[in-house]
Amino acid sequence: MIEQRIKASIRDIHDFPKPGIIFKDITPILKDAQLCEGILDAFVEQLKGTEIDVVAGVESRGFLFGLSLACRLGVPFVPVRKAGKLPYAIKQKVYELEYGQATIELHTDAFEPGARVLIHDDLLATGGTVTAASELIAEMGGTVVGFSFVVGLGFLNGKEKIEPISENIVVLAGY
Repeated sequence: MIEQRIKASIRDIHDFPKPGIIFKDITPILKDAQLCEGILDAFVEQLKGTEIDVVAGVESRGFLFGLSLACRLGVPFVPVRKAGKLPYAIKQKVYELEYGQATIELHTDAFEPGARVLIHDDLLATGGTVTAASELIAEMGGTVVGFSFVVGLGFLNGKEKIEPISENIVVLAGY
């Protein structure tokens, strides 16, 4: 039921950010408070039994539900940011994209060593960014115990890329 509600709300934007891409715009979901509550309920239900110490939300759309999910789970939220956005001491991870390189950062005090971390983002595509986030978290002494996504683009095989990190992958609406 939640999958159908999410899919009915998502807007397809053709040729964004470049020709040939169909962008899945989740912003219409944000206009429906009941749907947002339903999404959080679905995440909490599907993550039952997972021991989570912190939720790490990937910039920027991973912040939209990541903070609320952390609050629902009663754990801290930490932002995984693009380079140059965090004001305190940071640890960085440079990773490859299909069109170049990107860098993500976490504050060095984002979590304690040994923390069990859930990585949250709005959309799972190729899995490159959440793989880099996983590597950064591991370098900082954390353990990735799962991933959560509002939407997954199965044809890009991101799930297969991140399954070796954790098989605990929640995708509420798949394409």
